[in-house]
Amino acid sequence: MQRHTPYVPPLAGIAMDTLVHERLYPQLRYFFEKLRRERGNIVLDGVPALRSNDLFLPGKIALGMGHVLLATPAGSAELPQALQTYRDIAEMTLDMENQSWGIYYYLLALTKLQQAGLLEQALAAEALAALRLKLDWRTFVREADLTLIDLPTNYYGVAFAVARLRMMLGWEDERQASRLLDKTLAHYDRYSGEFGFSDETEGEGRFDRYSILLIAEICQRFVLTGLAVPERLRQLLRRAVDVVLNLANVSGHGFGFGRSIGPYGDSAAVEILSVAAFLDVLNPEEKGYAYTYACRCVAKYLDVWFDPAMHSVDMWGKGRRTDLYRAKHRILGENFTLIHQFISSNQLWNDAGFRGRAPLADLQSWLARTRPAFSLTWFARGRLDRALAIVRDGADVFALPLINGGKSQHGNSPYYPLPFAEDIVAGIADSGPAHAQLLPKFCLSDGSELLATSFMQRIAHGSEGRRHWVSYEQAALNRLGGHAPSEDARISVRTRYEFEPGRITRIDVYTPAQPLDVRELSLTFSSFSQQPRTEAGSTHFSQGRVQCFEARGFDHCSATPTRGDDGFKSPSGPMTTVVRCSRAAFTFSEPITLTWVITYG
Repeated sequence: MQRHTPYVPPLAGIAMDTLVHERLYPQLRYFFEKLRRERGNIVLDGVPALRSNDLFLPGKIALGMGHVLLATPAGSAELPQALQTYRDIAEMTLDMENQSWGIYYYLLALTKLQQAGLLEQALAAEALAALRLKLDWRTFVREADLTLIDLPTNYYGVAFAVARLRMMLGWEDERQASRLLDKTLAHYDRYSGEFGFSDETEGEGRFDRYSILLIAEICQRFVLTGLAVPERLRQLLRRAVDVVLNLANVSGHGFGFGRSIGPYGDSAAVEILSVAAFLDVLNPEEKGYAYTYACRCVAKYLDVWFDPAMHSVDMWGKGRRTDLYRAKHRILGENFTLIHQFISSNQLWNDAGFRGRAPLADLQSWLARTRPAFSLTWFARGRLDRALAIVRDGADVFALPLINGGKSQHGNSPYYPLPFAEDIVAGIADSGPAHAQLLPKFCLSDGSELLATSFMQRIAHGSEGRRHWVSYEQAALNRLGGHAPSEDARISVRTRYEFEPGRITRIDVYTPAQPLDVRELSLTFSSFSQQPRTEAGSTHFSQGRVQCFEARGFDHCSATPTRGDDGFKSPSGPMTTVVRCSRAAFTFSEPITLTWVITYG
């Protein structure tokens, strides 16, 4: 079988510091000038950027524009005008809503300006006094018992950073920051369990890229605010590093599952590795190749995610789709956030001794030599199991997340237990279960719709040469329609994935607890491949990474083009073909085996 030549970003051989200063800082200066000229009427790709209901935007603007000030040479002719522009923009955004993350970003900007001796020149005394009242962790945390106000668990880390930055500015003493740090670490320990990865919920078992990123963010905030990072946190960071290195690839792809990915799936890998390098959690050899991979992530951002014609990151055009949280109304803020992540990560790499260093040329051979062909990382074990399997097949990396618990996301395909890989298998943000990607869906005669998404138990795995397998059981399926997963024990399932070079097989054995009337059994595969030809349950593609998709246990399969339908847009681009398989109404009284096979090249 002829294997695919992997994508390599055109700028992959250039030092990160060069990419940041020659490609990203000019973009910040573009926004700086655009805000100076257009002020409250600024429009970015048709979006009125300051009338967008982005609740973090003032802080993102303050930080992004702060990077421009800090990069303007002291004593230069440009600095007085830049300081005046910063004051004007701050005045313009002062009364805008600015919550949680926006508070953190704003305080980080103020702290950096203070350290550079520019704070009083960049902001009027009246504005600083108003900001001291507005930029407070108490706006999203109850001071008495330190409980979050209607926010997910990762915001404890934000609150700690806010209190610490306020202390550095002289706005409060260190007692509250210490209280919030204790709360943050206790909460992290409680909901990360024995394996050290943060549950996105309060023990309901939903994990995603943020579960792996959060420990790096906590460590980074220690570094930013002058605190020594405890050994326990270094050990947890090392676990996150191992996941990222197991996912690493020559293309600069990062996390491909869970919500809010797109470029954030790539930047998360950069953030984790940069703080790990700075803290010497990586050994010298790992640092060199981690840096090389991180450079490729930045180079990919410039080639894939940044659109020069828009002067913006583009997560919404070219057939791409994001979740509502990162919808296009946030376009200006998303630019500032991503550029800040790369700037701050680059600074950590510079401090670790990599300023101006060219990336290594043999990343793929190092990955093949040092990273396991198969790994399974546990997130939780108990009544329900949660884990992430990673399979390397040449330059291709598959991530199989068994992570789907908790409210709100259980019906969306980015959280399904699927072998996610760029251009082969992807989820669709906020998809819902209407086109349940690669999961058999049972529609019962009473109107119930059931999917095998959320109740994994007894996860097992093994390898035989170049063949790897993962198996698990679910004593109940998820009855769709509710905000949270709902156990329906009328059907149970045993699932087995088999990975071989160029081939993935999923085998499900479904068993009814009692005879059931099934109105329809269906399976959908939304694919990036094109020119399909379907015969007897097998769909062959003439173009694309997937060469053949075969489904067994169904009456009929057909393949049709998606024709740009929004329901088939992934974070990275449009799916072009949808394969639909179905079985007509039947009485489900004996176990049935349903299988699909993906052959890729």
